Amino acid sequence: MSPRHACMVLSLAALLGLGGCAATPASAPMVPTYDQALAHPFIKANRDAARALVVGLPPLDIGPVLVATVVDVNDLRVSSPLGRTLSEQYASAIAAAGVDVREMKLRGEVFVREQTGELLLSREIKDIAHSHHARSVLVGTYSVAGNVVYISIKLVRTDTSQILRGYDYALPLDAEVKRLVRRPGAEL
Repeated sequence: MSPRHACMVLSLAALLGLGGCAATPASAPMVPTYDQALAHPFIKANRDAARALVVGLPPLDIGPVLVATVVDVNDLRVSSPLGRTLSEQYASAIAAAGVDVREMKLRGEVFVREQTGELLLSREIKDIAHSHHARSVLVGTYSVAGNVVYISIKLVRTDTSQILRGYDYALPLDAEVKRLVRRPGAEL
């Protein structure tokens, strides 16, 4: 084989080898398994927060409980997919702990604003709680700061507005949480 042919064969082999490397993207995101998705730290952090509110409190003393949509601390009239997801996960965790949680979405008299979900504002708490026979309401806010989302949740008695218990925690503003924080038409 001539040196020219040998060089072409080696070049072609190297090109094919490099092409094979390019066909398997190293940065392709891995899709989690069902078990990995179930054990996701986002879910665990939110369940732990909700459980911290009710642990040690007699379920009959605090329930029935309403769970309001978690809202943006900078505008209490605004929520996001993050706020609605947090509220859903809190409701599930509290119910799993044996507390009577009332589903507000099933009731027609609750005003549900498009793009935000059910927002429970202070002037509405007593009326809505009375119609649902709720003793307590879980309310919360979130705030985005840098690479973290700070979350504050409180369990509040509906008849006296007494805060029974509060819990503060933070979530990393990773790509998944960032997508949940964004509202249609809003920038992060």
